[in-house]
Amino acid sequence: MDHMDGLAVSDCPYCPALVDSRSQVVNGGGPEDADLVFVGEAPGAQEDEQGEPFVGRSGSLLDETLRDVGLARADVRITNCVRCRPPENRDPTAEELDNCRGYLEHELEQVDPEVVVTLGKVPSEHLLGRDVAVTNEAGAVEPAELGGKRRRVLICVHPAATFYDRSQESTFEATIEKAAELAGAVDGGQAGLDDF
Repeated sequence: MDHMDGLAVSDCPYCPALVDSRSQVVNGGGPEDADLVFVGEAPGAQEDEQGEPFVGRSGSLLDETLRDVGLARADVRITNCVRCRPPENRDPTAEELDNCRGYLEHELEQVDPEVVVTLGKVPSEHLLGRDVAVTNEAGAVEPAELGGKRRRVLICVHPAATFYDRSQESTFEATIEKAAELAGAVDGGQAGLDDF
């Protein structure tokens, strides 16, 4: 695939506004055979600076919640729909999401996870191809054709949502726990997969 070396994208020219605003392409991080892949929207300022997804406040909360369910960041793969920081932290446009879609599809095909967890509205809608009311649908599992295969997509609120609305904390934590169970990472996980 053009501009890809393994799972890493380098020097992608497709979105002029993002090329201008990024300091670097932010690729996914974590094992290349992870059972759980978390998909966010796009890199923010800290991610753009450090070259890693989810390294700011949201990333710290995700790490902490993973630890609470018996996982480490090193056990999961974390990536984004768009690999370059949009200017002023705006949402990526439909065209930008489409331009980057092939990279994400390739990553999911190569990693072949048991479960894909969408963190927030943009990735949920992008991967499921429909409107998603994330706060109402968090914890729901839905099949989607991704990376050349039918996969389980688990809808999750974005970690940042818990900073603005404390009532979302338990929803976020329960969804991360469900993700670990579905992927077989904690007790009871295999039954969850068989029931799907």
